[in-house]
Amino acid sequence: MLDFSNQVVFVTGSSRGIGEACVQKFASFGANVVIHYVKEKERALLLQQSIEKVYGVSTLVVQGDISVEQDVIRMVQEVIHCFGRIDVLVNNAAISQDSYIEEKTKEEFDQVLSVNLVGTFLMTKYVIQEMRKVDSGNVVMIASTNGIDTNLPWSIDYDASKAGVISLAKNFALECAPCIRVNTVAPGWVNTEDVLEMNPDIIEEEKGKCLLKRFASPIEIANVVCFLASEEASFVNKSVIRVDGGIK
Repeated sequence: MLDFSNQVVFVTGSSRGIGEACVQKFASFGANVVIHYVKEKERALLLQQSIEKVYGVSTLVVQGDISVEQDVIRMVQEVIHCFGRIDVLVNNAAISQDSYIEEKTKEEFDQVLSVNLVGTFLMTKYVIQEMRKVDSGNVVMIASTNGIDTNLPWSIDYDASKAGVISLAKNFALECAPCIRVNTVAPGWVNTEDVLEMNPDIIEEEKGKCLLKRFASPIEIANVVCFLASEEASFVNKSVIRVDGGIK
């Protein structure tokens, strides 16, 4: 069993979906977790209560927009003030605004890249400053197979942002070695609330492209994230792990 006892794990976008599954999984391995949200305060607080009750670990809830530098600086300092350190950062927070290329506006494109790419850069930049003080840490980026395969033109901005995250992770791995490892998880389709609201015909079509003929559960992504952040993956660095069920 993985062991994160007494470690502090900061997961962005963790009030729902993959992020929620990650904080649950890390807490189950003994980690103290930081739950981050932008708008869903009540949901984040309910998750905090549940984790503390079930796992008996310490938690902190922080709010902020990762694309706003001052928000990032404030949130990191809140975590340091509470716990004194950050051992693991999971860059999960992201948005998508799917539409046909001809209809997509510059403002929409800018917003997706600002959150998904610039926000991930800012979070990593300021967290690794704290990790370097103790010469230790792990960063896991949540990208997407969209950033590798780019076969859905209506998500061109999202795809570009996730391709950028993969590149970002590799550069941070070079910059942070040898004391801080940086790796990337690239999920395929995952049964999150937003995905389950899609057109049922599209869902079935996309399931047909997967060798396992289904979408992942959020916990299946969290399992890989926890592994990469653990000592079990101590020689894994600058890697991109696809978790897509075998997309054809």
